[in-house]
Amino acid sequence: MSSGAQPLSCVVDRGTSCELSIHVVPQASRTAVAGLHDGALRVRLAAAPIEGRANAALLKWLCEQLDLGRREVQLVAGDSSRRKRVRLACHPDRVRAWVASSLQAAGNA
Repeated sequence: MSSGAQPLSCVVDRGTSCELSIHVVPQASRTAVAGLHDGALRVRLAAAPIEGRANAALLKWLCEQLDLGRREVQLVAGDSSRRKRVRLACHPDRVRAWVASSLQAAGNA
């Protein structure tokens, strides 16, 4: 976790939706939140960064975690980068609560 980062600065309000900044660490043993990295939520992802597999796995995992439909989760930046921005079609407070809970479960709160 970088020093001085606000735990929920990774969530940006966009009215009734929001964007989540994510730093992906691919090819982990399992997919899970692993803290914060430079203002982004660090997610260890159990998928290889080959032919979009990691992006697809990330979006599917976010759908499951936030109980959203596939059309409600969209990659808006970072297609070929570890640093990604994902638009989530749900209230920002819901995402903030999930981020806080996930960080606490990962021992980073």
